[in-house]
Amino acid sequence: MTGRVDFSYDLNTEMKRTLALVLAGGRGSRLMSLTDSEAKPALPFAGKFRIIDFPLSNCINSGIRKIAVPTQYKAHSLIQHVQRGWGFLRAELGEFVEIWPAQQQRGGDWYRGTADAVFQNLDMIRAHDPAYILILAGDHVYKQDYSRMLAQHLDRGAQVTVACVEVPKAAATQFGVVDVDTEDRIIGFLEKPADPPTIPDLPGRSFASMGIYIFNASLLLDQLERDAGEDSSSHDFGKDLIPYLVDNSKVYAHRFRDSCILNEASEEPYWRDVGTLDAYWEANIDLTTVTPSLDLYEEDWPIWTYQAQRPAAKFVFDDEKRRGMAVDSLVSAGCIISGGVIRRSLLFTGVRVNSYCLVEDSVILTNSTIGRKARLRKVLVDRDCVIPEGLVVGEDPALDAKRFYRTEGGVTLITPGMLAAL
Repeated sequence: MTGRVDFSYDLNTEMKRTLALVLAGGRGSRLMSLTDSEAKPALPFAGKFRIIDFPLSNCINSGIRKIAVPTQYKAHSLIQHVQRGWGFLRAELGEFVEIWPAQQQRGGDWYRGTADAVFQNLDMIRAHDPAYILILAGDHVYKQDYSRMLAQHLDRGAQVTVACVEVPKAAATQFGVVDVDTEDRIIGFLEKPADPPTIPDLPGRSFASMGIYIFNASLLLDQLERDAGEDSSSHDFGKDLIPYLVDNSKVYAHRFRDSCILNEASEEPYWRDVGTLDAYWEANIDLTTVTPSLDLYEEDWPIWTYQAQRPAAKFVFDDEKRRGMAVDSLVSAGCIISGGVIRRSLLFTGVRVNSYCLVEDSVILTNSTIGRKARLRKVLVDRDCVIPEGLVVGEDPALDAKRFYRTEGGVTLITPGMLAAL
């Protein structure tokens, strides 16, 4: 589903009156050392992108060109990436991607929650005078046409619209869950409920909030002022603001299926929170399959990014026992596969794999080097690692757990610090 729907009103005008806020201040602590030096939205993904490129690209492709990115935790690399890759909009035409670093503009606190991150930027929001405010998380991977969501918001006369993805009821206990009536009006908002409510027309499935909201701007600004004065509030959209508004405003669920950009080979909407090492590894490895769940080759909905100019990937040596090759894999620019074998793996920019290596089911981040005769299976190698010659990982779980970090899903994380301690 990539075409636009024909509406009787001028949707383009309404899009121009919409301000998108891509919240990018979170650390992503469950990703451990991968986010020690930068925020989760800046984390590399799919070889050449960063996670924040997905919501930013969705905005541009949807026709929303007034975008602000509030940042906080270790934001230098994120700010640098946005400045380099997203400076092509024309301010004189009312188009922009602005970076809003945390400045403690209202009080002396850093952001205390997602709603507070918006509240502390009220002065800048008011300066842009939007009619609608689109709230987005900067750390999810998906493709969505926000114009369809806004159109439904307008058609319903909604004051708040919450994007929701369908999940099995058993899995919904890990999400903020939306309870709806037969018209998809929200009648309850529960955080990780033990017994999640199901969707009226889809028994056995529940609506999980995606952290994507459209607000009428006047309502949101008033409610942020109110919430800021509540000492008992955690100042979070999902925990505080939305549950309060369910009882006091017209709040509707928007089905992600109605606005997602589907992979032509799949009927299932794609949305991933790559917030754990296992989820991050799995989402990257999925891209190496014949028909991945996320189609990055779709020309009608491109994902934009900034990337360093590097030469094409290079494969050298073709002897029987020393062949540079990759099968069922993604190999990014600047990589050199020098007599090693890569299978079902994703190599980020500037990786070097030396002779007689075997790398399988692995994700190798930027500028890492795999030493001669190393064997790596189901590993996640952090940036700038130098894997010693002959190192074997992925064949002895007990030994791997002693030397590195092994996840519940059996992925072994290797970092420069762990290698230094060997």
